[in-house]
Amino acid sequence: MLILPAIDIRDGKCVRLTQGDFKRELKYSYYPEETAIELEKAGAKFLHVVDLDGARDGVLTNIFTIKRILDNVTIPIEVGGGIRTMNDIENLLEIGVTRVILGSTAVEDPEFVRDAAEKFEDSIVVGIDAREGIVAVHGWCDSGEMDARDLAAQIGDFGVSTIIYTDIARDGMLGGINVELVAKIAKSSGVDVIASGGVSSIEDILALKTKEKNGVVGAIIGKALYEGVIDFEKALAAAED
Repeated sequence: MLILPAIDIRDGKCVRLTQGDFKRELKYSYYPEETAIELEKAGAKFLHVVDLDGARDGVLTNIFTIKRILDNVTIPIEVGGGIRTMNDIENLLEIGVTRVILGSTAVEDPEFVRDAAEKFEDSIVVGIDAREGIVAVHGWCDSGEMDARDLAAQIGDFGVSTIIYTDIARDGMLGGINVELVAKIAKSSGVDVIASGGVSSIEDILALKTKEKNGVVGAIIGKALYEGVIDFEKALAAAED
C-alpha cells in the first residue's frame, strides 16, 4: 500500500488546515521544496501536493512553487487544487507532474472529467472530499449537494483509475480514519481508492491494509506527520509489510 505525505500550499508556503477551514491554518515551512526534499530523504515514494489557493478560488495559483518542488526531488508527485481546464492539466504534466487531481469539476462538469480521463488516462485522479457523506467543493467551502458514494460510482464509469477520498470532518483532527467508509467508496466505484483525512497511527494504516482486497491502495498523511504523531519510517514499513 502506498503512503503519500501531503504538502498543502497556501500563498507559497507549506501549511495545514484543520477540517479544511482557512481560518484554522498552521504554517510548517516557508519553502515547500525543502519539505519535499526531507520527505524524499525519509523514504517517500510519492508526494501529494495541493494548491489550497487554487482549490478555493478555482484558478491554479501556486504553479511556480510546484515547479520548485519538482526541480528538487526525483520522486513522482500528484497535484490538485484549481484545475479546471485541459490547458491546466497539460501545463502541469509538461512541468513534470505525474498525476493531476480533479476535484470540484467532477461535480460541476462531469463530462470534462470523462474527456480528461479519455485523453490523459492514468494521469487523471479524482478527489472526492466529503463532509458527513456529502461532497464538498471549492476548497471545501461549499456543498456539492451530492452523495459521495453516488459520485464515486459515476466516476467509476468514466475510466478514472484512482480516487482520493477525503473525510473532511476527520482531516487534521488526528482522530483516526473511517476505514469502513473508505472501503465502501472503493467497492461502490470499482476504482482504486487512496484514503485521506484522519490517518494518525500505524493502526490506521494496518486497518486500511485489511481493505486492500476492496480496492484501498494507499493513504495520505498530513498533520500527523508534521506534528510527529506518527513515525514516517514505521508507517512506510507497515504499509509495505
